[in-house]
Amino acid sequence: MLVPIVATVVGLIVLAWSADCFVLGASTVARYLGMAPLLIGMVVIGFGTSMPEMVVSAFAAVDGSPEIALGNAFGSNIANIGLILAVTAIMLPIVVKRGVLRNELPLLIVVTVAAWLLMSDGELSTGDAGAMVLMLVVLLTWQIMQARGQQGDQLEVDVDHHAHDHPLSKKAAWIWLIVGLVILVLSSRLLVWGAVEIAEALGWSDLVIGLTVVAIGTSAPELASSIAAARKGENDLALGNVIGSNLFNTLGVVGIAGLIHPASVSTELLHRDLPFLMLLTVMLVALGYHWKRDGRINRIEGGVFLAMWLAYTTYLIAAGS
Repeated sequence: MLVPIVATVVGLIVLAWSADCFVLGASTVARYLGMAPLLIGMVVIGFGTSMPEMVVSAFAAVDGSPEIALGNAFGSNIANIGLILAVTAIMLPIVVKRGVLRNELPLLIVVTVAAWLLMSDGELSTGDAGAMVLMLVVLLTWQIMQARGQQGDQLEVDVDHHAHDHPLSKKAAWIWLIVGLVILVLSSRLLVWGAVEIAEALGWSDLVIGLTVVAIGTSAPELASSIAAARKGENDLALGNVIGSNLFNTLGVVGIAGLIHPASVSTELLHRDLPFLMLLTVMLVALGYHWKRDGRINRIEGGVFLAMWLAYTTYLIAAGS
């Protein structure tokens, strides 16, 4: 039991570090190759911040543990709102732009409902997974076209600042990219092995270990970056990170895992976990809404989200299935 615990902890720590290395290297290489800052922000960094979930879920699917893959994806979405966004709001209230309320947040609800409906028959088939990946491609294409029509897009500004804050030579960028990817893969394998061994020893289901230990671990990079942003007074970035990550997890992570290994979807996921995720998402829209101006997630509301996430996680651990 000790070896799997050590493997899981080491895997989580190294996973978070290697994900940062990969994102920094990939975004810098893309800049040297002449990719537009907007594309770097939406595609390279967008995919990069979800790489821990993608790689872990892919290996879980390959190893025949699809419930870890699904639990990781949807558990990360739950943690993004109930833990990451909540902690950020408690530190410093989050402004919710009216444009986000009109576009991105409703889109997140639609995507979550679509994934739920596709799996409502108790199966994640190859067709379901392909539909999710296709939706992600269409969504990315639409967002890029929309953003290109805006002058002085904020995402382009953010990416340019990021590049100036972390200057790397071309050679160093490629090294960070390759080393980050290799270690990301190795640490993901270690994490999945340790998590499965712990689940079997404790009698927990694969779904619960995916929703708790693995999901929290793969969300660690987002938590660290959101706390850092809040300390700098840039906590509005946390909301964008959460929305982007949840969209990628729902369509990309679940879709890729399903293409690798079509799987049965448990009744617990359909009737307990996805409804809870929907509740958090709808609450995020409702609490952030203001009909005259930008909305706001204050400290009390952040505390409510955190309390709900803690209660949900405690229940999962107690139930173990």
